[in-house]
Amino acid sequence: MICKVDYHTHPQAHTLRPYTIEALQPWIDRCRERRVESIAFTDHDRYCGGVVFDAINRLRDQNPDIDILIGIELDNDPITSERGLNWVEENWDRLDLVLGSVHYFSGEERMFDGTDQSRQIEQRGADRAFSEYIEQLTSLLRRGRIDCVSHLDLVKIHGLFPENYDAATTFDPLLDLIRKNDLAIEINTAGWRKKVGEQYPAAAIVKKAVAMDIPITISSDAHSYVQVAEGYDRLEALLEAEGITEITRFSRHRQK
Repeated sequence: MICKVDYHTHPQAHTLRPYTIEALQPWIDRCRERRVESIAFTDHDRYCGGVVFDAINRLRDQNPDIDILIGIELDNDPITSERGLNWVEENWDRLDLVLGSVHYFSGEERMFDGTDQSRQIEQRGADRAFSEYIEQLTSLLRRGRIDCVSHLDLVKIHGLFPENYDAATTFDPLLDLIRKNDLAIEINTAGWRKKVGEQYPAAAIVKKAVAMDIPITISSDAHSYVQVAEGYDRLEALLEAEGITEITRFSRHRQK
């Protein structure tokens, strides 16, 4: 078994709720149940006010058998992303992992991955939506201050694709940029819970990333402690099929 980390989780679950031992301990208990050795708490940067570093330190002291990382998910929220980036810069030395992601199309106030937001793809058409998404993600990568790209092809969440879509070709320029900047990507099992019914990113993208020696980590994108390591039995089979025998771990932004 190599699926022993979960590096994308949301204890606040899209609500500002400051970290406490009581709130976080169930996540650690779930790690033990699922044989997860290392977990990263990575709430969206718009909820950075709920990140309490002292609570994380006390949690570590009380659970020395689990490697507990503190991180954040930086995205392109049109309202909060600048504040989130400033927070990351101010707390860079206290963080282990910064995820980078895109959840917004230009001019939209709601995340396109909401269950009721397929209309954002439909109104644009899949060709334009995928193009806009890649432009937004390219800008975010060039902005810097991230360690790992989360759910690389999230734009497919509603199961809508451009005509004659080729995943590897579409995302090849982003993979080049990721490799150039020595970033990692995650294989995220949350797509199996969504309409698209496929992990992020698609197997063809994973295969290309492996060929390019891009570091690979894994995650469940859990929004409840019960989702920690969800789908990992299935993920083990996918990793084996792609020849992935080692999962990248992080500590203070360093890959190991």
